[in-house]
Amino acid sequence: MSTITEVDPAAPAGSTPPLEQRRPLGDRAFAIVALASGLLVLVILVWIAVSTSQQAAPWFSAEGWKIFTNNWNPTANDFGALAFIYGTAVTALIAVIMAVPVSVGIALLLTEVVPYRWSRPIVYVIDLLAVIPSVVWGLWGILVFAPWIQHIYAHIGNVVQGVWLFGPLFGPPTSGASFFTAGIILAFMITPIVTSLSREVIATVPAIDKEGAYALGATRWEMITGAVWPHSQGGVVGAVLLGLGRAMGETIAAALVIGSSPVITSHLFAPGYNMPAVIANQFGEATGTWRAALFGIGVLLFVLTIIINVLARGVVERNARQKRGA
Repeated sequence: MSTITEVDPAAPAGSTPPLEQRRPLGDRAFAIVALASGLLVLVILVWIAVSTSQQAAPWFSAEGWKIFTNNWNPTANDFGALAFIYGTAVTALIAVIMAVPVSVGIALLLTEVVPYRWSRPIVYVIDLLAVIPSVVWGLWGILVFAPWIQHIYAHIGNVVQGVWLFGPLFGPPTSGASFFTAGIILAFMITPIVTSLSREVIATVPAIDKEGAYALGATRWEMITGAVWPHSQGGVVGAVLLGLGRAMGETIAAALVIGSSPVITSHLFAPGYNMPAVIANQFGEATGTWRAALFGIGVLLFVLTIIINVLARGVVERNARQKRGA
């Protein structure tokens, strides 16, 4: 198929038209559409940030730095959000600690150990887990998982009661709907995401690097630690940070299983609250400053997730620069 190029009538005879004029019309149209789409995403993000900040302005002006205090009492017009920030950090940290070793282990298993014909069905199952709606996870967590695990919590609490460090973390009182239950459900939700991203990163390791390690007499474990991990650690860290952002922003599942108690406590088996859950549970009845406070919590959560994603992008790009330099 011949390509029709546009020629400037004023150009001298025999001269080569500029690159922009030699490009097919379809390529230029696609470039314009892609640029417009990227700018549209930025415009929407700015619009969300500005509009929610405007809605939250009464809370910021009324509370000031008291938004970081542990005093949430709508009846008294006190709206300190520290308990929700704490709950978000605790549940997300539990989810990452539980999900990352499993996710990286599965990714290494699928790419370096299991034969291709067996790994593909496992990959399909993991991808299916990633698309389960969060409300399904939440309903399963509160109706099935929480009542079952509450007995385990009670047994652990009785065993560690009075023990240094473990008593304040896992001792009584215990509840099925708790920080730890929310962390486990979030771990279930982010494991497929971190696994899929880590698997794609690990799969990009050049075969010659792995074969070279084997040629030098390395075992499979030594090959993974010496050749696979240095090449893919930046991408895996980026995948972990993206999973952390997902865990921090998850709403419905966390709201159903965390217990809805606005307190700061070291007991991980006790009920709690986090930022997405309080917005989902209280927004319908909120008015005035209360409503502005919920918008403000949304702004704080938006800023935190943006920071996490920027850090993930920075880690990936830094690792890519190091690889190019090497």
